[in-house]
Amino acid sequence: MGGIGLDTLRRFGRSAVVLAGLSVLAACGGVDSPVVATRTAPVETPAVPAGDGTTLGTGSVKVALILPLSGPGASVGAALRNAADLALQESQSPDLRILVKDDRSTPDGAREAAAAALAEGAELVIGPLFSATVQSAAATVRPTGKPVIAFSTDASVAARGVYLLSFLPQTEVDRIIDETTAAGRRSFAALIPDTVYGNVVEAQFREAVARRGGRVVAIERYPAGNPAASVGRLAPLISGPTPQADALFLPDTPEGLSAAAPALTRAGFSPARVKPVGTAVWNDPRVFALPAFQGGWFAAADPAGFTGFSQRYRARFGSDPVRVATLSYDAVSLAAALNRQYGSQRFADTTLTNPSGFAGIDGTFRFRPEGTSDRTLAVFEIRGGGTTIVSPAPRALGPSGT
Repeated sequence: MGGIGLDTLRRFGRSAVVLAGLSVLAACGGVDSPVVATRTAPVETPAVPAGDGTTLGTGSVKVALILPLSGPGASVGAALRNAADLALQESQSPDLRILVKDDRSTPDGAREAAAAALAEGAELVIGPLFSATVQSAAATVRPTGKPVIAFSTDASVAARGVYLLSFLPQTEVDRIIDETTAAGRRSFAALIPDTVYGNVVEAQFREAVARRGGRVVAIERYPAGNPAASVGRLAPLISGPTPQADALFLPDTPEGLSAAAPALTRAGFSPARVKPVGTAVWNDPRVFALPAFQGGWFAAADPAGFTGFSQRYRARFGSDPVRVATLSYDAVSLAAALNRQYGSQRFADTTLTNPSGFAGIDGTFRFRPEGTSDRTLAVFEIRGGGTTIVSPAPRALGPSGT
């Protein structure tokens, strides 16, 4: 049976709002990406004392929610639990019972939580959050044929039946390269930090440039926080009146960009001649203030969806949500909508991997059969200490793999 389509989900209203924006999450160990997609003031949400046995809702269909409710990730886990509760309240007759399990922020805890949830009859596992805990829970769940919708940004833990409801950096790279080449800039230089995140985005950068018919003039890697020598080596290609590159890909954190900016300026780099481009890690006021990146572009979720979600969350819980709280809200909303529409096929792989995708808080998204995801993103330009959207997020996704 086919999956639930975008138009069908829209008819469900707020209960069909399914995905929200994790670009990169600080605190998510393993090789999950480094920073939050849309920077907001840090909020310490008190950990909710919700261990094994806690349930949300009273429906007949059981769904597990595995979160770090104790240990290093407890404050984030509490916000994710609150968001799941909000999703149930806003869904239309969800008929779900959410079995909340604490993975204690550890792989062992995730394995035990998954086993307990399966023993209690869970048909779907939502979470965990960290790459190591996703891997552990998935090893327990996959042999049973039950699906997992997890929140890690580490694509290596994705697999058939283990779907990542998160903003993957690969998607951001594809979007920014597509937009840059569409604007006529096809010669790319790159400055990439020598980190695990850098490894991931470099591989996707090479593939995306080749797919769009562009060329990579040069790539320089540098130790995190120390780009000066690499900028110097790249300077002849990106500086002067006739640079060989017309775009500079620099996917680094605000801290890394703050170190790269003065080195680029000293090297004679002009963003008016060579457009700086990056990923959602740029979405930070510290980056917007850097002269070397004025006019630069980056791909990220349109913030409008999170703004509305935050208002409802604040009204319910009296505090601001962490940026990733929308992940569990949207996963629970999706589970409710699929259950309502597809009965016994609600969580089948063919349902979850509908190529048309689903309507989410941060735009349209879909799961690929191999477990990664595609999503629609906007392209932002940095201007005068702020940003403006220069290319809105598409309403629909293109063919898979493009």
